Amino acid sequence: MPQDSDPTARQAMPEFGGGPPLSHFEFWPAWLFYAPVWLWIVGLMVRYRSIRLPLIANVGFPVGGLVGERKSELFARLTGPERAHLPGYVVVTRTPESGDAALPRIAAQLAAARLAYPLVAKPDIGCRGAGVQPIRTSFDLVRYFRDFPEGEQFLLQRMVDVEGEAGVFYVRQPGASRGRVVSLTLKYFPKVVGDGHSTLRELIAVDPRAGRVRHLYLRRFHRELDQVLPAGTVQRLVFSGSHSKGAIFRNGAAHITPAMAARFDRIADAIPGFHFGRFDVRFADFAAFQRGKDFAIIEYNGAGAEMTHIWDSRMTLGEAWWTLCQQFSLLFAIGAANRKRGARPESWREFLQQWQREKSLVSRYPITR
Repeated sequence: MPQDSDPTARQAMPEFGGGPPLSHFEFWPAWLFYAPVWLWIVGLMVRYRSIRLPLIANVGFPVGGLVGERKSELFARLTGPERAHLPGYVVVTRTPESGDAALPRIAAQLAAARLAYPLVAKPDIGCRGAGVQPIRTSFDLVRYFRDFPEGEQFLLQRMVDVEGEAGVFYVRQPGASRGRVVSLTLKYFPKVVGDGHSTLRELIAVDPRAGRVRHLYLRRFHRELDQVLPAGTVQRLVFSGSHSKGAIFRNGAAHITPAMAARFDRIADAIPGFHFGRFDVRFADFAAFQRGKDFAIIEYNGAGAEMTHIWDSRMTLGEAWWTLCQQFSLLFAIGAANRKRGARPESWREFLQQWQREKSLVSRYPITR
């Protein structure tokens, strides 16, 4: 990406801020946390006399982007100058051959797309960071290919290896010329620092936050857990900016700017049918990002997106529930507006097939790094 500011003045992210290591509901079972929200959704279904309106929130997205969409299909919808924000990628099919045998074919794909290591591997169909891994060498690629479900597809995308990451939730009413950035989630990657005598397992255990959710990290680092980290060595505990995989989220609403909103208006204009969803972006300079410059869109999704700032440990349970209720109110209102404009949802059979396929695949993907 071109650089917009003086490198000596860059700040990748705002100050982390205080707050408790965890909120008391952050890792509740999904059925418990979302129960009141589902009651709200039932009320919206009654109000709008439809249970399928979310499927037409983003016209042209498979089932509105609610579940099971292919990243490659969504990426293909982003056209024009704004596509420059999307890092290059190729789509790889997991064939029956071995990873070593497939390597020349994949290398040719990468060369044609002018891509080189380091890369990020991510399933074409997936959610919540499932199966995302950094690919820094051909050995990593062969291993990922070997572990990936046969017959399925994954993306190899240019790695944007910078510290800044955020989730930008954007909403636009059908027919409107402008939309709104209604949520900004700042993502931080937990780290531990070696002291020369403690193992990685011990460092994770004594960390105020990581020690309380150590199950998120132990499987990922099972080969390195008993190694002693040299003094001063920094070990990042998660690569994927996913809360469910161990990243730390903070509410960044106070940092939303008109310039940022205007940039995402232009990006939304470049994605036919897009009205509701979240962009996950990376950047080296947060101030430049606020000016709508120098950031990469590493992923975006539609009706199934969530305002992830609810996972800020400083958020109260009532605030989190109210945020999600308002999110679904917007989703149904947009679906209703598209219905008035002639859109018709896909069948529940199509929705259930996509949901079941996604659920089945996620359970078979390689471990998220």
